[in-house]
Amino acid sequence: MIVTAIPPFYAAVIYFPYNAIIEKYFHIFKFFYKIQIESEIIYSQKQNGGIQVTKQLMSGNEAVARGAWEAGVAFASAYPGTPSTEILENVGTYKEIVAEWAPNEKVAMEAAIGASMGGVRSMAAMKHVGLNVAADPIFTFAYMGVSGGMVFVTADDPGMHSSQNEQDNRNYAPFIKIPMLEPSDSQEAKDMFRDAFDLSERFDTPVMFRMTTRVCHSKSLVEPGERHPFAAIPYVKNRAKFDDVPAAAKRNRLKMPERDRRLLELSNDCEYNRAEYSGSGKVGIVTSGVSYQYAKEVFGDSVSYLKLGLTNPLPIDLIREFRARVETMYVIEELDPYMENQIKAAGIDCIGKDKIPAIDELNPNIIRKALLGEEARGVQGDPKLVVPRPPALCAGCPHRGFFYEAAKRKDTVIVGDIGCYALSGNEPLNAKDLANCMGSAFSVGHGLSKAFALSGQDKIVVACMGDSTFFHTGINALEEVIYNDSHLICCVLDNRITGMTGHQENPGTGYTLKGEPATIMDIGTIVRALGLERVRTVNPLRLDEMKKALDWAYTEVREGPVVLITRWPCVLKRLSAEDRREFRMTPAQCTIDRKKCIGCKKCLSTGCPALSFDTRERKAVIDPMQCVGCTVCAQVCPRQAIVKGAKKA
Repeated sequence: MIVTAIPPFYAAVIYFPYNAIIEKYFHIFKFFYKIQIESEIIYSQKQNGGIQVTKQLMSGNEAVARGAWEAGVAFASAYPGTPSTEILENVGTYKEIVAEWAPNEKVAMEAAIGASMGGVRSMAAMKHVGLNVAADPIFTFAYMGVSGGMVFVTADDPGMHSSQNEQDNRNYAPFIKIPMLEPSDSQEAKDMFRDAFDLSERFDTPVMFRMTTRVCHSKSLVEPGERHPFAAIPYVKNRAKFDDVPAAAKRNRLKMPERDRRLLELSNDCEYNRAEYSGSGKVGIVTSGVSYQYAKEVFGDSVSYLKLGLTNPLPIDLIREFRARVETMYVIEELDPYMENQIKAAGIDCIGKDKIPAIDELNPNIIRKALLGEEARGVQGDPKLVVPRPPALCAGCPHRGFFYEAAKRKDTVIVGDIGCYALSGNEPLNAKDLANCMGSAFSVGHGLSKAFALSGQDKIVVACMGDSTFFHTGINALEEVIYNDSHLICCVLDNRITGMTGHQENPGTGYTLKGEPATIMDIGTIVRALGLERVRTVNPLRLDEMKKALDWAYTEVREGPVVLITRWPCVLKRLSAEDRREFRMTPAQCTIDRKKCIGCKKCLSTGCPALSFDTRERKAVIDPMQCVGCTVCAQVCPRQAIVKGAKKA
């Protein structure tokens, strides 16, 4: 699956799954490989009937965006989340498509549904846990059917490279009762996504497009096609179809079994479900998605494959025919025995999860060991020589000051959320106690606070989330807190951008996905509009101000809910004109006066990766390549041994 004949380092980065840290630094990698990536390098050309066909190197996410453009998609919406983020970023580069960041996945799905009802082809994209948020509208839309074709992407994350769980979203497709497509490489991602809109309109149904981290972020060759404009279907009022009140819903529900029957016929005779017979005929493998690439790497042409791209409904007749032509049939799939269970329920003998693990991401080595009992040969390193490098908040991160001060508080439980600040539970900050899912901090904190009051536990609960998370589902959670008069300190860590997924705009930044000016939604104004006046905004990098703000919050929370807003841009953010006017930052660095430094390591307790300790001289050291002069370390130094100066040219 992974392309060759490219620089080895580049190939390694392509193959390695993004996590939150890599994604934030991806723009640095792009700079060094600007020619290859930003210009979508022309990798090879071939003659095809006298016509020159150009292939391009694309990630799966880029290929999906290309497929949307070729399909004539007019509207696209998403909420950023690794590994799906770059889909909408790339869709936004096509001028023919209205592409938008939505506040959350439910809103993105609903907007795409509305566009479909309006007669144009539309799409939504999200990571796997985002479909949990968006499930409500898509279950009902599956009853209604489409006007313009509608396809949504769910990008699963086996192995949890940047996620709080590794749920297998294939289980959603039969639950929602809609067709599901699974590409195994970038070419299929482009072609299948393009064709999914024809499938949607032909069967009057939304289509689920399931990807995984490896397919999303790995690059392979893609032969691009032309755009096929889709003529919008004029809107005609049709309450029986689109107003799903119970009477209409019952009629729509009765239509679905016939649709399922027709889709099953298609799945058994579909170009994306194909048998590849080779080898001795003794072994056959049923697989889908990236698992097909892993199996091919292990077995090559020594076995036969039933490679499935349309996996709901599962082509049982095709599988039964394949099984009759091999002696032993394995099912290789990541995570749940989604296909295996259906195959066995149909009375077809196969071997699956009794050999293949059902937890974590697969790879060729796991399959080779599970089915052949062989260990892969390769370069063996000494793990003792590898220095552990746990992820940490970036040098200069504005969240550091907040968590440094919050962690000092006694009898406090700190509830986190999904974002960079999830790292605040790590040493040496040791601040965050627990977290659940996107936008849950205030709701979970509310429940904790009520439980402590009921059980007589004298604890203060501090719940925190980022600005993008606040707009995602935090506002609803804050309504719960205010409405039910919770004694909870709610903190919104506003770093002026959606930080963890790579700096996407949100309703508070003042710009749209396409970089156009937008209304800035001020968090403090929103909180006050909800009826709460106990609100304070603070610069978290000024520790004395942060301490005073927390002192105030701990006093005021006795009367009811309190909101603290920390406001300072992400250290990696490309500052907007508005940022420059408000924050007036100047490049600078901190240095250590080695005569004053007593080696107490107090500065290291901030967890800044720019700081280290010279064990021979017993002095702290600042890496000038990382330091941005935030001065948090200087403020905690008991000897004033750290000073800030102008950044050297």
